[in-house]
Amino acid sequence: MIAEIGHYALVLALFLAILQSTLPLIGAARRNYGWMAVGQSTALVQFALVALAFAALMNSYITSDFSVLNVAENSHSAKPLLYKISGVWGNHEGSMLLWVLILSLFGAAVAWFGGNLPAELRARVLAVQGMIGTGFYLFILLTSNPFTRLVPAPMDGRGLNPILQDPGLAIHPPFLYLGYVGFSVAFSFAVAALIEGKVDAAWARWVRPWTLAAWCALTIGIALGSWWAYYTLGWGGWWFWDPVENASFMPWLVGTALIHSAIVVEKRDALKSWTILLAIVTFSLSLVGTFLVRSGVLTSVHAFAVDPARGTFILLLLLIVIGGSLTLYAIRAPALKGGGLFQPISREGALVLNNLLLSTAAATVFLGTLYPLFLDAIGGAKVSVGYPFFNATFVPLMIPLVAAVAAGPMLAWKRGDLLAALQRLKFAFLAAFVVVLITFYIQWGGPVLAVLGVGLAMWLFMGVLAEYSDRIKLFRAPFGDSWRRAIHLPRSTYGMSIAHLGLAVSVAGIAAAAWQSERIETVRPGDNIELAGFSIHFDGIEQLQGSNYTSARGTFTVTKDGSAIAVMRPERRFFPLQNMPTSNTAIHTTLLSDLYLALNDGDAPGNWTLRAYYKPLVPWIWIGAGIMALGGLLSLSDRRWRVGVAARRARRAPAEAVAKA
Repeated sequence: MIAEIGHYALVLALFLAILQSTLPLIGAARRNYGWMAVGQSTALVQFALVALAFAALMNSYITSDFSVLNVAENSHSAKPLLYKISGVWGNHEGSMLLWVLILSLFGAAVAWFGGNLPAELRARVLAVQGMIGTGFYLFILLTSNPFTRLVPAPMDGRGLNPILQDPGLAIHPPFLYLGYVGFSVAFSFAVAALIEGKVDAAWARWVRPWTLAAWCALTIGIALGSWWAYYTLGWGGWWFWDPVENASFMPWLVGTALIHSAIVVEKRDALKSWTILLAIVTFSLSLVGTFLVRSGVLTSVHAFAVDPARGTFILLLLLIVIGGSLTLYAIRAPALKGGGLFQPISREGALVLNNLLLSTAAATVFLGTLYPLFLDAIGGAKVSVGYPFFNATFVPLMIPLVAAVAAGPMLAWKRGDLLAALQRLKFAFLAAFVVVLITFYIQWGGPVLAVLGVGLAMWLFMGVLAEYSDRIKLFRAPFGDSWRRAIHLPRSTYGMSIAHLGLAVSVAGIAAAAWQSERIETVRPGDNIELAGFSIHFDGIEQLQGSNYTSARGTFTVTKDGSAIAVMRPERRFFPLQNMPTSNTAIHTTLLSDLYLALNDGDAPGNWTLRAYYKPLVPWIWIGAGIMALGGLLSLSDRRWRVGVAARRARRAPAEAVAKA
């Protein structure tokens, strides 16, 4: 009965989404405030209904109701509670239900917190959200119903894919979807602005917090996913340019460009059409990611293996959303009036360069990811585009981008002085030069790109500090004045600086990956392996019984210069239900490096294959991502995003007063 309640709740949500996508739009065109208000109530009730449906599916998982087909295929009575819960979104149907739950959450948030928006704009934004919801509700109900019954019900389920039974992956998809779906709000604002024919500084100020929230969530989601791949898959890497990894990375790149472009709209009333286009493309790439994961066209550890019919439905939905929005853009964008002019050497110019490089990088990743699919679709040869292509094309674009991030904030709006800006970065130049020399000496000359990467990281790090010092006039004014300036700087400024510092930290961690050391050896108890100055002694193997697996756990004692460093215990687990082995790695980490051990099957009794890695600065990759997300959240807490724009609120008030009268 609970499953049926969840199903009917989804059906009701579909009808509300249809209502939300029509009446408010008509009301906005006729300036009928009663019809426009329908969007708010339907958005709120719609979220309650989808939350009820999601709770019903989760209840089926927790209680192991195997009469529900989705539960029988993806759960097991012996599975730990955490993985019963995460199993709700560890499959196609459940993940799509999570998708529409987050979509309805953002719609409800716009309805609840959008009181400072003009009534017409809010109505149109909610209507576009309703249209998106309508498409996905139809997709779930027609092709991916998570509440389908199974008669007769089996005694037990098939269980969840063992590699998905991990705490990191339990929280990775929700954050990823918060990012994916969060960009739908920016998309809705863009479409609403095209319909209204008006984009101004107030619009940019409204759209930025929604974009920032989605960007922060996607940053955390991507970082969690790469961390999961790093410590769970046992291959020692954190990024492989996997197509599904790329599917999340592309909207992140364009979303980053969107955040910076919206700044120009807000500050200088320029780049309006470009910002609208970025908002459309960002969410479109999120939909492309959905298509790639669920269409059946990819073979990936991240992808859901589903029938092509679902992929056809998503492809049709994708064509309607992307094609419709781009057609509207082509018709309406030329009517948007341009704003303030600026010189190429200016802060606006730096942000434009930032946008061009990020967009080009996203296009490069898009081409490398989808080209094999296009070629295969037209009957061409099967090709594989891997990390050599992406490293050769993507990395050169990032070098000028990182260099420009430090210099851009030093330039004035409208017209800047590049020479003066670079002079204020003289200490950043000096620090970067010293780091390059030291790194070049320590690593005996290379690789050159890695040395340059570490130098760029230091350049950016010191450039951010120099820009902050310049803002508060540190050492150029009395300390009391500098302190007062620091206190009164807006949170968005601190958020920008912290996010850029996080980027510098991540760049250093990525560049240092070139100096990792690796050993793959077959070992027996009592053997020693030498790696990067560490001595790794294999003490032995013990057999363990887990809740739904058996485990062979190795014990390794690590010493350096005769002193004990750590005792590490990697495992080789076997899940009998799925007849599948997995690696549970052991990582001894410091702020400066990781020592990484993964135990694989051996070739004879008593022999085990050990993968051992020494990875300098690799923790900085995720530390930097966390700092970037923190910077975004700090910017999001800026009071300006909560108080709205008084001028447009004041213009709206008389019209509403007349309507109420």
